[in-house]
Amino acid sequence: MSKRKLLATAGIVVASALAFSACTPATPTAPSPGATAGGSTAAPSGPTAVSVAWNQAFYSRNSDTDYGNATANANILYLTNDSAGYYDGDLNIAKNESFATYEKVSDDPLQVKITFADTATWSDGTPVDAADAVLLWGAVSTNFNTIEAATEEDGPGAQVDDEGNVTGVEGDNVYFNAASPGHTLIKDFPEISEDGKEITFTYSEPFVDWEILAMGPTTVPAHIVAKRALESADPAAAKQALIDAFQNNDRASLSKIAKVFNEDFNFKSMPADEELVVGSGPYVITELVEEQYVTVEKNENYQGMRAPKIDKITVRIIADAQASVQALQNGEVVVTQPQSTADILTQLQGLDNVEVLTQTGGTYEHVDLVFNNGGPFDPASYGGDAEKAKKVRQAFLHTLPRQRIIDNIIKPLNPEAEIRNTYNVVPGSPEYDATVEANGMKATYGEGSNVDKAKELLAEAGVTNPTVRMMFAQNNTRRQQEFQLIKETAEQAGFTVVDASSLDWGQLLGTNDVYDASLFGWQSTSVGVSQVPPNYLTTGQNNYGKFSNEQVDTLLNELNVTTDTDRQNEIVSEVEKILVDEAFGLTIFQFPEITGYDSTKIKNVKSIALSPTFFWNFWEWEVVA
Repeated sequence: MSKRKLLATAGIVVASALAFSACTPATPTAPSPGATAGGSTAAPSGPTAVSVAWNQAFYSRNSDTDYGNATANANILYLTNDSAGYYDGDLNIAKNESFATYEKVSDDPLQVKITFADTATWSDGTPVDAADAVLLWGAVSTNFNTIEAATEEDGPGAQVDDEGNVTGVEGDNVYFNAASPGHTLIKDFPEISEDGKEITFTYSEPFVDWEILAMGPTTVPAHIVAKRALESADPAAAKQALIDAFQNNDRASLSKIAKVFNEDFNFKSMPADEELVVGSGPYVITELVEEQYVTVEKNENYQGMRAPKIDKITVRIIADAQASVQALQNGEVVVTQPQSTADILTQLQGLDNVEVLTQTGGTYEHVDLVFNNGGPFDPASYGGDAEKAKKVRQAFLHTLPRQRIIDNIIKPLNPEAEIRNTYNVVPGSPEYDATVEANGMKATYGEGSNVDKAKELLAEAGVTNPTVRMMFAQNNTRRQQEFQLIKETAEQAGFTVVDASSLDWGQLLGTNDVYDASLFGWQSTSVGVSQVPPNYLTTGQNNYGKFSNEQVDTLLNELNVTTDTDRQNEIVSEVEKILVDEAFGLTIFQFPEITGYDSTKIKNVKSIALSPTFFWNFWEWEVVA
């Protein structure tokens, strides 16, 4: 699943455990539906429409690939795809039986049956059924992949460029650019009812978060994928051809299906083929202008329980927090959730008719290091000397000014803000203090800015003036401030720190030849523990720095099948201790979150501490007359 995590954090896609958040496109010139020339909104006299702001542009209709796994995509897909369950305002799972129901029908072996409702249809009128669930399982389980991703150590394999295109897959080889630890435990082809409405999955081992997988049983439409891959125009025939390809492990067909799944749904502007925006949810994408805005309108074929009251929503891309507040003030948008700073909070609180919601969000800031790019943290740079590379990593992490960052940037928003000292457990959760004590992060790195310790470690390693290229969101003011504080301290210790920021930083994650350290936020999307493995497994979807440790792999594979909560907590603590010892990277703080909305123009806006934050109850939004 994707990184929406909660052990205390959570994510939206069903293929990893977190979704990276906050990006950078330019301020758009999108239309502002319902706004008059003077910036006020006329009372609705026909179809209703609103504009809201987000800070990163949509770029993929498929958030179940490694490439598409981002909050900016997940927000739009939450509006345009339906699901069997979602998180409510109290972070409890709410059922959506108008789309599908699910139940555990056996404990030994674990079997889960999903039944699609008659009201579940794609926006082109095609029923949602078992074929769609087969496609998601087949793609993200990796059970059908015949080659691995290319690595420096193991040589050739599949490679993904910064547009999501996959190369290095020759002949009938199969490579789905996705992974889900839970789906991987489903080895056997599922049982499908005669009418295709029921599908039963049998797990090879117990899986603690089976319900989270069952909540989101579909991804991109199977009949569209099969039409494009297998040249089958009739939806029913196309779906059957796709089922047959997976059931028979037909590599020639699966290779074509994988290519469509990986690549065809990646687009930054409105595609020429409207079939690529077919969805199962209350809305359908009708306009998409690169780096500017995306507009969704009511799906005429939607019959589900989350039918919206607003006819059209335009999500404007405004990366700059100040600009998004100005857009709210001018009536160009009615909701914004900007990157929070003390100035932004003050400005929002000073606006007339604007309600301001504040909370601790489900996103945390962190620095990850790259282990395999021939850079300063890679053993290969020192003739394979792993200990020398580790000392350089430790030295750099000791320079990170964690407390200064919080004091200067976060405490003006949240005076109670503290350093986050865990990779996977949210501050305030029952297991947080025990995990901090067990993992050694606080004891090792403390408040940061330990220049003397960093110099000592570099001297022990015999390394002088290592250069670190740091990637982050180029137009994110808060990250620019963080980078300057990091650069100042690290260079006092003898590092040269280079600004490798980019407007496309999110799409460059994993392209490790362009950076050595990354600074970004993971946003949670679920409350399960299975979101942990994708970040640290050797083959994990979110393991962009290519960290690899056999003991961690063993522990995380155990975590996926462990239902005893005490043992789960033990495993997480053991993994965190290794991550600290190996200098994987370092966490900094939990995000304060601010949402502002114009209460004279829209009502029922709320936000939760998981992705999709304020979008979570979009069907309850109403235009104020």
